[in-house]
Amino acid sequence: MHLLVRWILAPLCRLLYRPHVQGADRVPRRGPVILAANHRAAVDTAAIALTAGRPVSFLGKAEYFTGHGLRGRALAAFLRALGYVPVDRGNAKAGLAALQAARTVLDTGGAFAIYPEGTRSLDGRLHRGHTGVASLALATGAPVVPVAMRGTDEVLPKDSRFPRLRPVTVSYGHPLDFSRYDGLEASNVIRRAVTDEVMDAIARLSHQEYVDRYHQRPAA
Repeated sequence: MHLLVRWILAPLCRLLYRPHVQGADRVPRRGPVILAANHRAAVDTAAIALTAGRPVSFLGKAEYFTGHGLRGRALAAFLRALGYVPVDRGNAKAGLAALQAARTVLDTGGAFAIYPEGTRSLDGRLHRGHTGVASLALATGAPVVPVAMRGTDEVLPKDSRFPRLRPVTVSYGHPLDFSRYDGLEASNVIRRAVTDEVMDAIARLSHQEYVDRYHQRPAA
């Protein structure tokens, strides 16, 4: 499945969508790195995976990996090939489990992508970031590369089931080094300062309006 994604699906997607990529050379080719991105659409993960220049891991709901039958096994294999790491989000310790899964990736020298907003923006604006990205950066020493997606919300708009052919731009910023805060990862003030610096870098890349409050999905 990994070879299918790498040698057939990935080149096909690049051929069809021809994403405009800026600054991909700013992503370190080796060693741990955190890719912190805005979140416009469900296809954002694919956009990062296709353009980062190295394998990238993402968090995925554990139930996606436990399906039965041929279809369930195929979905699990496909998600693993894309770099998804299964995490159980259905309990009180879900946040800690997610951070631990991410740390495992970074501690082994991998690249890990995170959406600090925590959910897809439904109003097109960039919202306040959760401090998980700061916790990871401070705990592991990994640099943070800000990432901005533009146009992915036109490829797969809200409530749309099938992607459309629309131009996509993926911009990578300069790596952010937070080693000046070594030993201060327990400080809420420092975690907030680091997160705000990351969000400011994403905003400058994405040209989105920034809203200093967490994004809340409307009630169902």
